[in-house]
Amino acid sequence: MASSRAKKILSSALKAIVSVGGLAYIFWKVPFGEVCGHWTAHAFPWIGLILFCTVFSMIIQANRWRGLLLEEGKKIKFFTFYEYIALGYFFNNLLPSGFGGDAVKTIAFGKRFGNTANSVAAVAISRVMGLLAMFLCFFVMLPFVVTRYHIPAIYTGAVCGVALLSIFIIVAGLFSDKIKLPTALTSKIPFLLKLQNAFCIYRGYKKAFFLSGLDSIWLQISSITIHYAYFQAVGVPVDLATITVFMTITITVSMLPISINGIGLREGVNVSLFTGLLGIPADTVLAAALLGYIPMVFQAAQGGIFLCRPQKTTK
Repeated sequence: MASSRAKKILSSALKAIVSVGGLAYIFWKVPFGEVCGHWTAHAFPWIGLILFCTVFSMIIQANRWRGLLLEEGKKIKFFTFYEYIALGYFFNNLLPSGFGGDAVKTIAFGKRFGNTANSVAAVAISRVMGLLAMFLCFFVMLPFVVTRYHIPAIYTGAVCGVALLSIFIIVAGLFSDKIKLPTALTSKIPFLLKLQNAFCIYRGYKKAFFLSGLDSIWLQISSITIHYAYFQAVGVPVDLATITVFMTITITVSMLPISINGIGLREGVNVSLFTGLLGIPADTVLAAALLGYIPMVFQAAQGGIFLCRPQKTTK
């Protein structure tokens, strides 16, 4: 127990070092004062668009989660799903992992409504479907970008690797009932059988599965629009194809469990791509990238409000 706790503390400390070190290095190279100079009144309309798309994305996520809960989801108010989506974002920005909020919101939702296994399966499938939609947009736009810029193979290789892993996870989940779990394991953790059944049930609900994929496409369109607005806000338009490809690379690299929610990595990759390949000044790229913290704070603030509200337990 003590050893496990020590490992977690050490892991969190190392992630903090990577994030703080990454930010310190990049702002040593690019003075923060130069970055701030790009934030002018011109950015306000674009920030408005960013916040609108942020709310739209959360609504779509709530709709996708509700749809994947099938008949059970229809019995629960739509706004409840939105609240738990916000709660997840609140903890995502506090825990040293972008997936921490998913665990918190899923467990809290399951305890309140008594369907933890189905909720876990729905959230897991939602997350993977979102990644697959992002990778689909990436591969559609990639031919329009590689003809103009030489993207390092390590970036495209990382995207391809995570895309294949995502496909494997979604297929393994849908056909998880074909895997015979050891009796010794299921007797100790009976929840595994419930989770296995919750995943494979979607083979019989193709419409719900398809609609979750459609929602994921809408989410990516919203995300691309948000990233497009970042550069418009600092007065440097970048075409949508380039935004899509570079956004996917940045998010993929940021998912590596070596920093706190990608902080420090995200900024470095953005400068590497937009400055190294497009020639946009690093201070401008950072000014655009740092606007990305606005929707994060906006999402977390909504989750904080929900967390402070008294909740009734539903049996």
